[in-house]
Amino acid sequence: MTHFYKKSIQDTLKELGITEQGLTNVEVEKRRQQYGFNELEEVEKKSTIQVFFDQFKDFLVIILLVAAMVSAFIGEFESSIVILVVLILNAILGTVQHVKAEQSLNSLKALSSPSAKVLRDGKKVEVPSKEVLVGDVLFLEAGDYVSADGRVIESASLQINESSLTGESESVNKTVEAIPEEVGIGDRTNMAFSGSFVTYGRGTMVVTGIGMNTEIGKIAKLLGSAKEKKTPLQVSLDNFGKKLAIVVIIIAIVIFALDMFRGRELVDSFMFSVSLAVAAIPEALSSIVTIVLAFGTQKLAKENAIIRKLQSVESLGSVSVICSDKTGTLTQNKMVIQKLYVNNQIIDKHTWNVNNEFGKKFVTMSILCNDAITDDGKEIGDPTEVAMVNLAEKIGLDDELDIRKQYPRIAEVPFDSDRKLMSTVHNINNEIRMITKGAPDVLLSRVVKMATSNGIRDLTDEDRNNILQANLEFSRGGLRVLALGYKVLSDHQNVSPNDEYDLIFVGLLAMMDPPRPESKDAVEKAKAAGITPVMITGDHKVTASAIAKQIGILSEGGEAVEGAEVEKMSDEELRKRVKNISVYARVSPEHKIRIVRAWQDTGHLVAMTGDGVNDAPALKQSDIGIAMGITGTEVAKDAAAMVLTDDNFSTIVKAISNGRSIYANIKNAIKFLLSGNTAAIITVLFASLGGYPVPFAPVQLLFINLLTDSLPAIGIGLEPMDPSLMKQKPRNINEPLLNKRFMTEVLIGGVIISISVIAAFLIGLQVDDGGLTAMTMAFATLCLSRLLHSFNCRTNQSIFKSGIFKNKFVWGAVIVGILLLALVIFTPGVMGIFEVVPLQANQYWTILGLSLLPLVIIQMYKLILNK
Repeated sequence: MTHFYKKSIQDTLKELGITEQGLTNVEVEKRRQQYGFNELEEVEKKSTIQVFFDQFKDFLVIILLVAAMVSAFIGEFESSIVILVVLILNAILGTVQHVKAEQSLNSLKALSSPSAKVLRDGKKVEVPSKEVLVGDVLFLEAGDYVSADGRVIESASLQINESSLTGESESVNKTVEAIPEEVGIGDRTNMAFSGSFVTYGRGTMVVTGIGMNTEIGKIAKLLGSAKEKKTPLQVSLDNFGKKLAIVVIIIAIVIFALDMFRGRELVDSFMFSVSLAVAAIPEALSSIVTIVLAFGTQKLAKENAIIRKLQSVESLGSVSVICSDKTGTLTQNKMVIQKLYVNNQIIDKHTWNVNNEFGKKFVTMSILCNDAITDDGKEIGDPTEVAMVNLAEKIGLDDELDIRKQYPRIAEVPFDSDRKLMSTVHNINNEIRMITKGAPDVLLSRVVKMATSNGIRDLTDEDRNNILQANLEFSRGGLRVLALGYKVLSDHQNVSPNDEYDLIFVGLLAMMDPPRPESKDAVEKAKAAGITPVMITGDHKVTASAIAKQIGILSEGGEAVEGAEVEKMSDEELRKRVKNISVYARVSPEHKIRIVRAWQDTGHLVAMTGDGVNDAPALKQSDIGIAMGITGTEVAKDAAAMVLTDDNFSTIVKAISNGRSIYANIKNAIKFLLSGNTAAIITVLFASLGGYPVPFAPVQLLFINLLTDSLPAIGIGLEPMDPSLMKQKPRNINEPLLNKRFMTEVLIGGVIISISVIAAFLIGLQVDDGGLTAMTMAFATLCLSRLLHSFNCRTNQSIFKSGIFKNKFVWGAVIVGILLLALVIFTPGVMGIFEVVPLQANQYWTILGLSLLPLVIIQMYKLILNK
């Protein structure tokens, strides 16, 4: 194996057969064939056949299989066949649900895969990380994940955190010199490794290993498969299911004993008791939750919100505070230069003079101290830097790449959030010039001279006051301001932040990132839903306040504070004031964590947006971390629970409304399942305790279990969003799903349905045929009433208010159910299998009337309640 860290840059490039211009398109195709994709091999997943057979591992299903064998042994082959058919259909349904959930999650994984910036045919392009190849020249900037192993060939204060490989939390300073001796991974300072991330500076590397041939790939080979974690809701339902199973099994044993006491055959009693247990326990609960969550996450993905952690869907509905960044989330993230302050005067964009030579020099310097690129309408880089590039194009300057080629960068001091400055060094007309841009207040404190159209002179107090006044005027107008200065150096060796003093002031650039048109409406919707929107930004307080007022975040009585004020507050004081503060300006990452904690300590569930490396701790601290998909770093995305593909605040509000809807739909689906099963149990208990014949045959209960569980429940789980959900207060995250009110509604629904079923059963008993007519009427009434009950469980509103035909999935499930029921009670060959007998016309009308009764009663109640 080649140890590239021992080789010089030239030897590395030669061995890999490339130049510093990167791979050509022809080489890309060749190397793709040779090396494949830059992916770690996943643990082999279960095949569809394995998933199918896994459906038969459930304890109750095993009992049912035993019942089928017993039935066949005693000669009741029809019952055995029906049991097996039902179990196979259930297994098919479970397999389909599993495959659909996998497909949904895989598509989300593809959407959220990171990208990398590489040099191809001499041009900087962005490609998915999986398409990175050995020999690619890869660009690295603060916040990027390193997507492959490689030899560093250029480093501008490049620092990389390699804790995922070495366990060392401190970032490693990267160099370009060869290391002749044998060293371990942690000491290979001229190498960058896949899975690590850039914390500071920038640089380039040439890729030497991808996929399983990386250091992290070697670790992946040692790893076994990890079990997929269940969501809290699924855990809660599993626990409930176990408790319910115990209760139902006890009931089944009691009924078995009563049947035996009354002289019923042992096998018949056993079959009936087992069938009752299986029919009463909603086996579909877990799979329905999975498929509803999977469909929900897919819907959110289509609406630009990728859910990285499935349990976050449940938490979304409880969000009561959204701490949002301003830039790109509430605004368009499309900075446009509005005004310049240059040569002691303010120049508006509408009065820009293309013949202003001094202004052109000013803009040229802003292009040099700049990393943004625009190519064929695609803008790559920081929005403020892109605005400068766009300004240069508007005033007729050369392409930014031509300007940078004319005055190449020979050194730099990268931007960081503590200094709030960035500097680049260029040879301009045989003069080594360091150009510095950054926050006006910081840069102005380091300025001693001023450049004008008449030359360079000392900066006077009047000049300084004029600059500060212009800066304040721009900021009050909601403009973001950057200052530009420069100084002449004796040489470009060992340039550091210590050189960023004694600067010559050139001018101010004032730009606006206008609010998104939909932001104001989204803020109003959030407030109506009981959600408090809070702006947290690094901008000036006056700038942030101006935007916050425009979109409604900062209203009468609200406060705007700066990070310095937060710094002085104790945690207790911040907790007391946090509800009144709507805007935080000039904050640090530590402040963000304190703000989130203060809200959480007052009992709120907090969603927090972020895009930078420094935002990662706050994203993890929040209940729902939301990363920006366009401008966000890979570190931020990795720390987040949700990624916005459009970086839009209104998408957060949509996601919350969808989260509320998904949770409500799951709850309604569970209510439907439990109320129907409760009706079956009450009916059987009534018949057993009253000394009546059994109301259902075992095969009928199995048919009901298949027919009235999965399809309608899934249909309810896919109910379109109820707008009224966003007029309610956020749900308490600690509130149990199966609370007293919920269980009361389940019991009421079950009792009303059981009254209709028992009435049908008693009417049928008037016919003296051994209870077959009664059994047929009870079976048909339970089936039909449960199907129609799905309309009751769609929402808490009446179907007339929520829309009778709004949910096509429920209608489809009901129609399919009715057709299957008709097949059973009207087809001669099938009737014998399901132990039903032909009925009189008036009896069919009785079944229909009694089945409609629960629907009518509950809908009348909802109408009265809504009024």
